[in-house]
Amino acid sequence: MITWMQRHKKYLIVTIWISTIAFVGAGFVGWGQYDYGDKAGAVAKVGSVEITMGELQKSYSDLYNQYAQIFKGDFDEEKAKSFGLQSQALNFLTQQALVLNLAKSYSLNVTDAELLEHLKSLEYFQKDGVFNKEVYKSVLSKNNVNLKDYEATVKKELLIKKTLQLLPIKEKESEAKIIDTAISIADKINYKILKENIVTVETTDELLKPFWEKMQNKFMSEVSYDVKYVKQPKISKEYDEALLSEHYNENKANFKDNEGKILALDAAKEKIKSELDAKETKKEALKKYVAYKKGEVDAAQLQKATILASNNPFGAEALESISKLTPASPFSKPVVVGEEYIIFELVSTNAAKPKTFEEAKSEVLPIYAHEQKRNSLLELAKSSFATFNGITTDFITANDSDKFTDLTKEEADEFLSTLFTSQEKRGYITLESGNVVMYNVMEQRLLNNTNTDPNNSIVRLKSGMFNEGLIKNLQNRYKTEIFIQGL
Repeated sequence: MITWMQRHKKYLIVTIWISTIAFVGAGFVGWGQYDYGDKAGAVAKVGSVEITMGELQKSYSDLYNQYAQIFKGDFDEEKAKSFGLQSQALNFLTQQALVLNLAKSYSLNVTDAELLEHLKSLEYFQKDGVFNKEVYKSVLSKNNVNLKDYEATVKKELLIKKTLQLLPIKEKESEAKIIDTAISIADKINYKILKENIVTVETTDELLKPFWEKMQNKFMSEVSYDVKYVKQPKISKEYDEALLSEHYNENKANFKDNEGKILALDAAKEKIKSELDAKETKKEALKKYVAYKKGEVDAAQLQKATILASNNPFGAEALESISKLTPASPFSKPVVVGEEYIIFELVSTNAAKPKTFEEAKSEVLPIYAHEQKRNSLLELAKSSFATFNGITTDFITANDSDKFTDLTKEEADEFLSTLFTSQEKRGYITLESGNVVMYNVMEQRLLNNTNTDPNNSIVRLKSGMFNEGLIKNLQNRYKTEIFIQGL
């Protein structure tokens, strides 16, 4: 999937940019610092619309979370870089800005009444099925979202939607008939599945080693860091009533119950004390950081460790901080680990290097076995697809993947998609999983099916093509200036 998405990311962003604003609960993800040009107030300007760093960071965060959902959590900064997520985030905003310029030329706007109507339709702002202002404020507050900023963002999204609705895409009768015909084509087939488990592969070192030698640079050790570090344990103090009351009055919004209501002073005292303890701990950690840099920390307090991604007891934030250290700047600012702070000193960085055969063997073996089984299945399919006899189906269409109980849903979809675009009466199809399906089309029939897709595939396809063309047209009309370096 990663390979496919990297190849088609140009089209993924076109799909994403016209979507409505995501739920405010999405987590924030950043990517570090960049150098700015003279116009530090904006990272880009499209026509008369400026794009701020805050918008760029949020765009990146939203895209990151969308990809993380697609990959079911198996998504990190390394993958984000390989997808060019930083550039995608900026492209997303520049494309939005192009449409906003178009909206300005039409003197379009979104009224407060239209905004309210939209907010009322969102379930996560409702109580007992009705929009509730307190729930609305509470949801935004819990997610650390400023009400004014959120409403401005929603208005922008609604304005983009309103602008695009001025250019409606409709389905023609002839196009509908084409789709109806396509989904009415049905084949009765005879098929046989060749699965990897029917093949046995030898995996001796004599066979594995030449395979590993051809691709040994793909099996690299992890980058590791030798560090020294000193801890600042959590400080726990007693505070007088005056200080507790003062901190409470200055930070009431931090002390809420499960329903989002602000706690009374007495009920919030433990939380107040915890915040004050954290504040004191950080203050002492910063003092220790300065002393450590000056060489004034007792050597007996220092500890040593070798840290790498797969063996990191300090957490992701600590590893990220350490990875940015250099011999010229070897000390990290205090990093929170649990309830304490740790200051790291980089001793050395151990670069990644190709693993030895023995180190890489456990990774090489499944790749080798999969490739050999795949090749064996292909040879078997080539020699037997013309004469095999398997299972005969009823008449099936491209949408009947549920009728193949001996394949996974993904495999069945992949098989039917390829089958109904093939010109061969007999043949075989290699699936992404490595399994091979041999088939023989015995008979064809045209059913009387009608497209009932609620999302209207014709309109969706035409909209995608139209929006891509619209963006190209607007790019010629409105000048785009990028003030940020590094993208």
